[in-house]
Amino acid sequence: MSSIAAALLAHQGGWDEALLIAGPMAVIAGLLVLAKKRVDAAAAEQQSGDTDPN
Repeated sequence: MSSIAAALLAHQGGWDEALLIAGPMAVIAGLLVLAKKRVDAAAAEQQSGDTDPN
């Protein structure tokens, strides 16, 4: 096995390091999307409640 192939195999091409960055970023992005949906739903509920005369 050549030294370049051995180094690439030992390093795994960097996919595991990429997951260490992309994983938490995906979790944070998902939480931000969830929070945005909840805020928008609460704002819509409050707005519809304000215009209701009952």
